Amino acid sequence: MKRTLIECGWLVSMDEAVGDHRNARILIEGSRIVAAGKGIEADADAVIDARDKIVMPGLIDAHIHTWQAGLRAIGSEWLGPDYHKNIHANLATHYGPEDNYLGNLIGALGQIDGGVTTIWDWCHNITSLDHAERSVDGLEESGIRALFAHGTAKPPTRPGELPYTHVPHPRDRIEALRKGRFASDDRLVTLSMAILGPHWGTYEVAEQDLRLARELGLVSTSHATRRIPDQVAPGGYGKLVKAGLIGPDHNLVHGNYIEDEELRPLVEAGASITATVLVELHGHAAEPVTLRVRRFGGMPSIGIDVEPIVTGEMFREMQAALLHARWASLRDNAAAGNPPFQSIPIRSREALTWATIGNARAMGMEDQIGSITPGKKADIVMLRANDLNLFPVHDPLLSITDQAHAGNVDTVIIDGVVKKQGGKREFPDDVLERRKTELLASIDRIMRAGSFTVKAA
Repeated sequence: MKRTLIECGWLVSMDEAVGDHRNARILIEGSRIVAAGKGIEADADAVIDARDKIVMPGLIDAHIHTWQAGLRAIGSEWLGPDYHKNIHANLATHYGPEDNYLGNLIGALGQIDGGVTTIWDWCHNITSLDHAERSVDGLEESGIRALFAHGTAKPPTRPGELPYTHVPHPRDRIEALRKGRFASDDRLVTLSMAILGPHWGTYEVAEQDLRLARELGLVSTSHATRRIPDQVAPGGYGKLVKAGLIGPDHNLVHGNYIEDEELRPLVEAGASITATVLVELHGHAAEPVTLRVRRFGGMPSIGIDVEPIVTGEMFREMQAALLHARWASLRDNAAAGNPPFQSIPIRSREALTWATIGNARAMGMEDQIGSITPGKKADIVMLRANDLNLFPVHDPLLSITDQAHAGNVDTVIIDGVVKKQGGKREFPDDVLERRKTELLASIDRIMRAGSFTVKAA
């Protein structure tokens, strides 16, 4: 196997045993890290000179609807009802398999460009096996590591039809994927189930879907985004915990409307909770759940959610999560009448932990990704330390969490393969330009079919 040696200017490993170092080295053999830290002497087939760079684990995006990449920023001034009316009840209904493919390809390439090496792709506009297959094709062609969450559409209910809230996850479709291209979990793109859950479906549907996920050996994930009066099955998560159907193999997204008495048992059962802080601060009455998860002993995770409303940049999501957690901690402390904190209540390292180890854990992949650890996959990102917004670097971790942005990403390695180097993508420029042209045509057709117009300010 090819051996690659990385000469690091600064190494932020996110592994306590490896540590953080100035002038360290990483040795990669094939797709895996075999050594990291100081004093590494080894022959290599290739050497990457990163002595002027901060080397870190690839960021992980634990929740993104990648298929929506062609709709970026159209809903920057929307509220939640606008999103569901314009996307699920309209535009999504006009997506075909090729539209999904283009959105997933361009969206995944954008994530790689911004220093993300793994995404949990929540693909919830699927109405056929072809939709699913072409969505996965887009992910695989991009070269990103992904957990593909097969979801179902939320179309308007036509006369005589059963509403989507009462329709279980399609067994035939998920079984076809599990027994077909996803028969093995030893691949760059793996399979999970994006289910309705009791906020968006009946309790019976939620129970059936969770049992199906376990039968197929798949991690499941559900949106928990509704206030109690709007939930299809209020208190459903608590009932599912008592039934033994919630554990580390289930992930809830948002959870900001779940009361403490229902949230605590979920965390104690081992379920992961993913906050999408930028979206939640944008248009939700209930604030992100990060601090509550942390208070109940859980590991928060974070993700982008919807690019029609917010940026797809994980550096900004991580910074927003950190700032919100600090602000909320200070507010709660003052409201409780406690003396002022004598030091910052949330350290910056926590935010990077959420965006790496926490997200890997939520996806059931902590043994493979999330840190620069010998034996783990070589998913590595390098930032240009000489960029004017980062120079001079005093503490590389603080540079990452509090100063960096996607434009600082110089090099991206996924599964030991270079996907971006010297600020240039390895994906062929001519193919990308064709796909961008095709995406524009795709979105133009979808918007015309939905009689949708982007309103200029």
